[in-house]
Amino acid sequence: MDWAGARWIGQDEVEPASELAGISWIWFPEGDPTAAAPVGTRYFRRDFELAEPDQLESARLVVAADNEFVAYLNGRELGKGSSFKVAGDFNALEALRAGPNVLAIAVKNVGDSPNPAALTARLSLNPSHGPPRLVVTDTQWRASDQTADAWAQPQFDATTWPVAQVIGPVGMPPWGAISGPEVRRLPARWLRREFAAQRQVTRATVHFSGLGLSELYLNGRKVGDQVLSPGLTEYTKRVYYVTHDVTGLVKPGANAIGALLGNGRYFAPRKGAPTETRTYGFPKLLLRLQLQYDDGSSLDLVSDDSWKLTTHGPIRANCEYDGEIYDARMELAGWAEPGYDDSTWTAPQLVAAPGGALVAQMIEPIRVVETRQPVSIKEIAPGVFIYDFGQNLVGWCRLKVSGPRDTTVTLRHAELLQPDGALYLDNLRGAKVTDTYILKGAGTELYEPRFTYHGFRYVELKGYRQSNLNTLEACVVHDDLENAGSWESSNGLLNRIHQNIHWGVRGNYRSIPTDCPQRDERQGWLGDRSAESKGEAFLFHTAALYAKWLQDMEDAQKDNGSVPDVCPPYWPIYSDNVTWPSSTVLIPEHLHTQFGDRAIIARHYPSMKRWIDYMAGFIQDDLMPRDNYGDWCVPPEDPKLIHSQDPARKTHPTLLGTAYYYHCLNLMSRYARMLGQLEDAGRFEALAARMKSAFNRRFLSPDGRHYDNGSQTSCVLPLAFNLVPATQRAAVFDHLVDKITRETRNHVGTGLIGGQYLMRTLTDGGRPDLAYTLASQRTYPSWGYMLEQGATTLWELWNGDTADPAMNSGNHVMLVGDLIIWMYEYLAGIQADPEQPGFKHILMKPHPVGDLRFVKATHRSPYGLIRSEWRRAPDSFQWDLTVPVNTTATVYMPADDATRITVNGKPLRKARNLAAFLRMEGDYALLALGSGTYRLVSREGR
Repeated sequence: MDWAGARWIGQDEVEPASELAGISWIWFPEGDPTAAAPVGTRYFRRDFELAEPDQLESARLVVAADNEFVAYLNGRELGKGSSFKVAGDFNALEALRAGPNVLAIAVKNVGDSPNPAALTARLSLNPSHGPPRLVVTDTQWRASDQTADAWAQPQFDATTWPVAQVIGPVGMPPWGAISGPEVRRLPARWLRREFAAQRQVTRATVHFSGLGLSELYLNGRKVGDQVLSPGLTEYTKRVYYVTHDVTGLVKPGANAIGALLGNGRYFAPRKGAPTETRTYGFPKLLLRLQLQYDDGSSLDLVSDDSWKLTTHGPIRANCEYDGEIYDARMELAGWAEPGYDDSTWTAPQLVAAPGGALVAQMIEPIRVVETRQPVSIKEIAPGVFIYDFGQNLVGWCRLKVSGPRDTTVTLRHAELLQPDGALYLDNLRGAKVTDTYILKGAGTELYEPRFTYHGFRYVELKGYRQSNLNTLEACVVHDDLENAGSWESSNGLLNRIHQNIHWGVRGNYRSIPTDCPQRDERQGWLGDRSAESKGEAFLFHTAALYAKWLQDMEDAQKDNGSVPDVCPPYWPIYSDNVTWPSSTVLIPEHLHTQFGDRAIIARHYPSMKRWIDYMAGFIQDDLMPRDNYGDWCVPPEDPKLIHSQDPARKTHPTLLGTAYYYHCLNLMSRYARMLGQLEDAGRFEALAARMKSAFNRRFLSPDGRHYDNGSQTSCVLPLAFNLVPATQRAAVFDHLVDKITRETRNHVGTGLIGGQYLMRTLTDGGRPDLAYTLASQRTYPSWGYMLEQGATTLWELWNGDTADPAMNSGNHVMLVGDLIIWMYEYLAGIQADPEQPGFKHILMKPHPVGDLRFVKATHRSPYGLIRSEWRRAPDSFQWDLTVPVNTTATVYMPADDATRITVNGKPLRKARNLAAFLRMEGDYALLALGSGTYRLVSREGR
């Protein structure tokens, strides 16, 4: 693509300082709080008078403390936090009263010995007109090292408390600068340019990149139907542009083109919360419009300083975590049409390029893929309505209102409700998840956000008393991937679990596979998808999306070979563990097996090899000690815990690191031989052999029955990766079965890591019945338990209904593990042959276990639709299946005797033109089938 003459344009600014800049740190008068304040809780109060709180437009409290705080206003809890680097932000308006008020904050200094402790706060009381009144931490505060009844109430007499000690201004050591919660919200940038089409246009093509997010308009009409565009990247390495044919939108004579820019991840939604976050700059645009005339001449229109720009449009603030503020009174009617008066707009700045290579976006865009109506509405307080959409989904709400000018409507989003029917927001951490719409007062008004999104089932609407079921509808938003299959069984619980997984997977497609859509995170954690990604290919056509994500991993890779845990590396976590970055090696195998994509292995091989060679530098005594996260989120012993503290439930870090690295070495050897890199293959195989020997010396128990402490995951991984000596395999498998049946009483006992291989390991070992029992459980811990508690997606934690909300997403895919793979490949019996990948040859082996009476599944493979529908009766097994054209299948037909099998109504021996009998293998008759549709029946099958 030739960008000659096109310049990046925008409006760069100086990032605003924290709202706490210049405010003082305070503490109870004891010792030196900058170095050694006692461990414990201190209590702080500030009394103030307020004449007319109803005259305030807003009231906000911003607080930071070392280490943990709970803030109250007139005895009402406003919120809590646990950071001195990032301030908490709380709405204080509803807790204010006329007359005496008190702001009270309890701060806990945690640790094993004295350490720094301090509090800083700013309460801003903002009237409709005039400057705000500020209540800040200073010498007017009182402090105590003892609690008392009603200490946070206005009537409490704190005159005997000592005056708080002022330590110094925010910014001083040891705490340094504080990131304020509201500094990451910007008004949208509106850009426009008029041009003339002098002759008849035969073709018009526009190429543009609007960072972080953008929409393009031509003569008042939006170009394309994509949203949240372009896709996420490591902007210093790669920047996507999109292309549209706009011939039908260009008209003879005067025309106008306009672009709208939002923050996205380019101007990061956070910089320091909940961890360091990379930001790249302010929104910017690069564009080239090419017009071809009927006489062969052409015109190029490019982005440059001849355009016009304003930030005084209706999108007053946008942030992916916090939502959007839209003031309809400031709408720019006709801004993208010719003849608009832009005399008050300014010339844009010519700004620095992001730094990355400009490449065309080759994945399906994000779109509004469907809309859903609320299933109920409830007014929980005067003017406060809770909408229930019946499904935890990802996207936003479309608002339909009419009312007086200046009416302000707010929408807050959440996954759960509190017992009193109000939104449960604790698990959203710092995300404000609030969209605000200010009416212009012009009949029926429609609004939906452009540059934010939310994970939610419930929406709180305030400010519009006429609310009804038609006021809101939910827009479901994600990468518009084609559905790849279907699955149904006689087990209603499994059907619901499949549906929950389907909703969770689709909602976490955001041009990358994200971990969660609702809180202040929404990152591309590699470990969550290492094996689970293969199962996704049965749900959606993920080949292009995952190839793109592998490119993100390569772009994020350091020169020394290190791959981060999160890609793109918006959270720059280069911990050099094995299990998370190993996805850079594991996922190419899935794309090759499921889609036949050999090119992805060739293209990504140098990056994978750099990582493998880099990590080899950490090997000690032929073992890999690098693991940071353990078997993440194993079911804990205490329902309130996030992570287990029980050594018996944990799996040794070196066991995890060595097992995963060994598996990666074997994959790399396979890739190397595929690509003719025989020297590499031999090197990988030799190292893998040494590590296998060292692994068994170090971890295999003397009796050969288990590994290390015998945790479920310490058995699953060696079995799944073929690390177990052949003579010990049965014993190790029996130990795993015993752990499940006896210790966890037929319930899951693995976390993220073990769960990626659990169901297949059990089934391959001869216990599909036990795998089915795990899948069918309704009590804790299980997938069914989540459903029994009302979940419509899967949780981040097995104990997501009781655990600490600090890490408790209601829409996560990491605990799916290999369940979807198992449903399609094992229960339905649709599996690609790794030796003839992409379903060129299909292995079809159903497992009719437990009380299952039927399973119906389809998969739309690269060669066409594969269908497997089996049903069993007391005296027969019937299987309808479809093998696509240009493919073959090896079919494992459940049968005691091949002579009792019929194919399309004919005895097998007379149906040689349809199916070739190969042999009996246990309780299966192996048949070879070509493309076609078949009905197989075994009269004395299971």
